[in-house]
Amino acid sequence: MARAFLFVLDSFGIGGAADAERYGDAGADTFGHILQACAEGRADREGLRAGPLAVPNMISVGLGRAAEIANGLTLDTGKPLFASSFHGAAQEVSSGKDTPSGHWEIASHPVHFDWGYFPDIVPAFPADLTAAILREGKVPGILGNCHASGTEIIVRFGEEHIRSGKPICYTSVDSVLQIAAHETHFGLERLYELCLTVRRLVDPLKIGRVIARPFVGETPATFQRTHNRRDYAVPPPEPTLLDRLTERASKVIGIGKIGDIFAHRGISEVRKAGGNMAMLDKALGAMDDAGEGDLVFANFVDFDSEFGHRRDVAGYAAALEAFDRRLPEAFARLRPGDLLILTADHGNDPTWRGTDHTRERVPVIGLAPGLKGGDIGLLPTFADIGETVADHLGLAPGRHGTSFLATIGGHAGTA
Repeated sequence: MARAFLFVLDSFGIGGAADAERYGDAGADTFGHILQACAEGRADREGLRAGPLAVPNMISVGLGRAAEIANGLTLDTGKPLFASSFHGAAQEVSSGKDTPSGHWEIASHPVHFDWGYFPDIVPAFPADLTAAILREGKVPGILGNCHASGTEIIVRFGEEHIRSGKPICYTSVDSVLQIAAHETHFGLERLYELCLTVRRLVDPLKIGRVIARPFVGETPATFQRTHNRRDYAVPPPEPTLLDRLTERASKVIGIGKIGDIFAHRGISEVRKAGGNMAMLDKALGAMDDAGEGDLVFANFVDFDSEFGHRRDVAGYAAALEAFDRRLPEAFARLRPGDLLILTADHGNDPTWRGTDHTRERVPVIGLAPGLKGGDIGLLPTFADIGETVADHLGLAPGRHGTSFLATIGGHAGTA
């Protein structure tokens, strides 16, 4: 058996989704629009970055080719592809453009049911749910109760929250209920306990996630969210790739919020850190520790939470460049028989209207030392990614998706 490494650049879509219009996202293209903004000087920021987007290592494993497959974007860099690199794109089939749907589908379990959502009205939450939160969560009331940006709503209600002890509850177009509270005035553990209570209360509504959003600071000017975020997700209704691996006694090391997304099912070990670079340090350490038959599954959330939702083109571009500069450290840890896949779970075009995710195809690029690599084309479902990992690690095929391992010169259990 071999080892597998699955790196999700959270929200790094490459446009072209066949059903984007259904989601109001026809024309959205996270990579393409960042690329264009950088070329036109619209993503320059003093002290941060300037000039054309520089991601040569991702280009060398086929990012430009993947974008052409996804939406026809022609990116002629003249840079040769690495030996044993592969490139393609994948179309999501799940009903949504949210984090759980994208990750579950990557792990071979598309979401074919509809999530529950809260309407964009005030109050956003049903009165009986709010009453239950107050009663069972033992809080004097809630603030917000609306659709909002996570940073903006803390500025609006942070001081009142500190004075009153009422948590800030809000939602978005995603299937989510988020609770912001001060780490010291309200208490971090108390926030986590409240989120567990609310998780149970929203289960009948099919809400995908309850998210704890702790923050610090004493005034609107100093309020800042911390890295102690915690997601409480609905568990997948059927076994995923992760379950299949852990049942075989293979190790699955989840980096970042992977454990939360899968309700800590099928996860052997969780390693967390604050920020993409610290998260990459954890992923590189896990690569060193992984044994035969193991999977390291990493999520790099800053692309989405810090730059996509905030519509920060320059910040997103700089984050991509910083990540790309360190990719050779991951490449250097690969040995013959390993498989490294870089992909995404949805889009979040920082040039797009609003602040929400965008329905896009995602890149499927990477390295498989010892194999021939090549063009894997347009995958009809993210589940093909999970089934390729399963095939590579010697598992029997699952119910969803098809491995592309044969296309790049490998076959079950012998990659």
